Amino acid sequence: MNQPSESPTPPSGPHPENNDSSRKTGIVALVGAGPGNPELLTLRGHSWLSRCDVVLYDGLSNAEMLAHAPQAEHICVGKHGQSRIWKQPEIIAETLRHAQAGRTVVRLKGGDPAVFARTSEEVDALVDAKIPFEIVPGITAALAAGSYAGIPITHRGIASAVALVTGHEEPGKPESALNWKALAAFPGTLVIYMGVTTAEAWTRALLDNGKSPDTPCAIIRRCSLPDQQQISCRLDEVAGHLTPASKFRPPVITIVGEVTRLSETMAWFSRRPLHGQRVLVTRPEGQADELARPLEDMGATVFRHSVIHIQPPNDWSEVDAAIDALSTFSTVIFSSTNAAEFFLNRIFERGFDLRVLAGARIAAVGNATASKLAEYHLRADIVPQQANADGLVEELSGSVAGQHVLIVRANRGSRVLPDGLQTAGAHVHEIAAYQNVDVETADPAISEMIGRGEINWVTVTSSATADNLHRLFGDSLNQCRFAAISSITADALRSHGYRVDAIAQSASMTAIAEAIADAPQE
Repeated sequence: MNQPSESPTPPSGPHPENNDSSRKTGIVALVGAGPGNPELLTLRGHSWLSRCDVVLYDGLSNAEMLAHAPQAEHICVGKHGQSRIWKQPEIIAETLRHAQAGRTVVRLKGGDPAVFARTSEEVDALVDAKIPFEIVPGITAALAAGSYAGIPITHRGIASAVALVTGHEEPGKPESALNWKALAAFPGTLVIYMGVTTAEAWTRALLDNGKSPDTPCAIIRRCSLPDQQQISCRLDEVAGHLTPASKFRPPVITIVGEVTRLSETMAWFSRRPLHGQRVLVTRPEGQADELARPLEDMGATVFRHSVIHIQPPNDWSEVDAAIDALSTFSTVIFSSTNAAEFFLNRIFERGFDLRVLAGARIAAVGNATASKLAEYHLRADIVPQQANADGLVEELSGSVAGQHVLIVRANRGSRVLPDGLQTAGAHVHEIAAYQNVDVETADPAISEMIGRGEINWVTVTSSATADNLHRLFGDSLNQCRFAAISSITADALRSHGYRVDAIAQSASMTAIAEAIADAPQE
């Protein structure tokens, strides 16, 4: 039978996997989603998501992971503060309904399915219904906190044991099943899960059974996510920080023990240059990740809002005419990565290959565009050190007089390059290999965040983006700081009265992130 991964090694246990929709009974994978960061999903978990028919996910699972299952139906079983929390019998019934209809179901659970996740109840139901299943481990919060907060929950000289403790036992128990006296005397680290609303009770239980009130503790919220928060305090101060629960909302774990003192020297996550900065990436859909990635690696919380759609031209006739006349141009200039991609793909769509560019000098406006050309096995002859239109004009102005130059660009943009080359004596021909089409309406959620002053930085990668940002958001952006990809884009922003505090040293997404990191923080 087919495996939900391309590995030749089948999973252990009696879990037949079959994607044949004609089978009478499906299969269920209970997948640990980890502590929050979507990149902490396991490869096995990714494999199941990429092949399933249905995903049932809870509020502790990062919804970004659903991008791995675009083919599947997505069912949220509840998220605190946003939607009704399904009861466990409802979740089980929905899982069984889909599996009994022959579907492959992923039950995506925050953390690890085997740690305070009520997995045994779901497994019992699957066994009773004779539905095959697999349990895929995830990174539980206690282990993630050790890495992301710089707190090793075990330490050779401090703590040789760790206990994972629930702060929220099953309601209706006549008495606690926890031996608080033993836990108070435990010779190691305690990690308390789900202990926000019960903080007063469990801290009192530890204190009443002899745990020292000055025992160091760390309260960690949203572990591994960019907005992770941490409070270091004494045991007798924990309840004050967590009560009422609205002061420090779940998901939260509390680490109790001497190891928490090590975070002062071992913490790295909160010391990244953009930690605590909220950055709006405005690149077109499908291209935002190239900028979001270095920003997130530097610690920023990234929000995405495309203000321009990238589309092919409505009419290819001008592009096709230029392709047919390529032998007449001495220099072909690509003004962006999009220009390179759309133009070269059109060459191939028409049945030609790169030989149509033989004899022409190839110029790229910057390293990113040159790299895109290299993906097509095309080497740029000219890449200006000053990676923008001004730099390219300076590079070419002494060698284009009397020559025919083709500029491959968008349907709109700066006139610096064509006007500069015409002034240098070139016969300039421009074609729009793609369109920048304005997004018509702003995302209300992003508008509200901007209005509340919750966006620190806005990144802008073209003059057209600057213009459309102003149209969508107007003066509400005046309280934000702007990072521009070039001086030309910066000028476009300033023309709308916006404050530009960072300009990339080169026309690349990494350079924008670095410019923000290098700017004085406020």
